[in-house]
Amino acid sequence: MAVVALALALAVLPLPAGWIEHWYSRGFYLRLQPVVSRVSDLSPVALFDVAALGLLAAVLSWGVRSYKTAGFAGMLRLLAVRLVVIASVVYLWFMAAWGMNYRRVPLQEQLAYDSSRLTRDRTVQFARAAVDQANALRPSAATVPADDPSLADALFEVQRRLGVDRRALPTMPNRSLLELYFRKAAIDGMTDPFFLEIVVNPDVLPSERPFVLAHEWAHLAGYADESEANFVAWLTCIRASAAARYSGWLSAYQHVSSGLPPQDRRALAGALSSAVRADLAAERARFELSSERVRVAARGAYDTYLRANRVDEGIASYNAVVRLMLGVAFDGDWSPERR
Repeated sequence: MAVVALALALAVLPLPAGWIEHWYSRGFYLRLQPVVSRVSDLSPVALFDVAALGLLAAVLSWGVRSYKTAGFAGMLRLLAVRLVVIASVVYLWFMAAWGMNYRRVPLQEQLAYDSSRLTRDRTVQFARAAVDQANALRPSAATVPADDPSLADALFEVQRRLGVDRRALPTMPNRSLLELYFRKAAIDGMTDPFFLEIVVNPDVLPSERPFVLAHEWAHLAGYADESEANFVAWLTCIRASAAARYSGWLSAYQHVSSGLPPQDRRALAGALSSAVRADLAAERARFELSSERVRVAARGAYDTYLRANRVDEGIASYNAVVRLMLGVAFDGDWSPERR
């Protein structure tokens, strides 16, 4: 009862965002993450898979034993109690290991953000800059490995420019049973909030992989909100190798142009080089290989998860990165200005 009560209290009681930012997100969490991620990195498979399968086996074993000793009705009562306790323990683990980052001070409040910058003209201007960068970077991007180590160094630099002194530890993806599901659901990657490891869809293309890696690393760095993870990923990519810069600007183009009127989108698409258009076509073709039914179910489930963690926009928060890209003031080298 104490465990359940503690989990309920943590779920509903308001905690000051400034306190969480200082003591958890920039303090305890960034001390914990490198340690846990190093341990997870030693495993050839995702520890999330091992834990999930172990928990399922334990629940089935409890069910069989309870049925033998207490009958069907008794089994249901005992399992219900145990499942509530397990859910409470898992929730407390989730919040302690990573989930409290959902309640930190939003980047929008930490950076020089002004909503008056969110205009159509500024959006078109930014999208054109993304088109120019993608066109210029595409020839050299093909000659650089997508997993170039400069991406990790760029993440450290972005953390510093965001005012974070303690560095997160980027790790390479672990193999997972979830990869088949990712293919069907058109999911590019996931950060495991319990063992602080990442899983990446093995089908992501070279034009996508640097941004996907940087996005998951941003989560590992404590940026739980999807729009903030996208923003940090973009800032990271544009400071790394040519392949990463291309991936970052291509993703920025897709996010920003998607909200423009059709005539603007057509004009921007027409300005893309044939090689860039071919990469976008390949990304769309990969998406089409997924299952619409699985995609819809996955989006609904993740939307519910995000809203349960106080992300009011739900899955739409992925595209909310546009507000940060356009509303934040930058200096000459795309370094965000802080308040």
